[in-house]
Amino acid sequence: MKIKICGLKFESNILDLSKLEPDYMGFIFWEKSKRLVTGSSPNLSQTKIKKTGVFVNADFEKIKDKVHVHKLEAIQLHGQESPEFCKKIKNLGVEIIKTFSIDENFNFNILEKYKLCSDYFLFDTKGKYPGGNGISFDWEILRNYNYEKKFFLSGGIGIESINAIKKIKNLDLPLFGVDINSKFEINPGKKNIELIKSFKRSLDNEI
Repeated sequence: MKIKICGLKFESNILDLSKLEPDYMGFIFWEKSKRLVTGSSPNLSQTKIKKTGVFVNADFEKIKDKVHVHKLEAIQLHGQESPEFCKKIKNLGVEIIKTFSIDENFNFNILEKYKLCSDYFLFDTKGKYPGGNGISFDWEILRNYNYEKKFFLSGGIGIESINAIKKIKNLDLPLFGVDINSKFEINPGKKNIELIKSFKRSLDNEI
């Protein structure tokens, strides 16, 4: 089970977290986010961690610039980006994680046109903001997912979510990883390292 820690902002916290060797570390480049990265970010190229940029309906040139400046290896597209746009970003040589906001009325058929232009899907809770709402959607709806494309599970995941994650994994769905953020924060952008360490240990032991 892969772990993606998202919404990182402070260098010392990021470097300390990197010692836990999560699979992905996410940096938000959406201007309205409390976790917006405004300056530089630490170089993670000496690790196996995939440095991920999170964007919401950003233009191509902005994403291209951030890939270069921050040495991003994966891009998470969290808006209404078209399949054609996803493919264009993918051609920059980065991994594409396409996010979809889920509620009880979500139609999984819309994923069909994104299968070839993305490496992974990410399912987050539909809420007031594109992400970081801190609440979970009803994971039972994932029983309607019938694609082979691997996906991340996101939205309000905390230390108390281990059993629910295990239940979803036991449905034999292609669950690739979990995306954690607000439930592990001391304040926006600064993560509780000991809590994440405990979560990671529990995830490794139980799933």
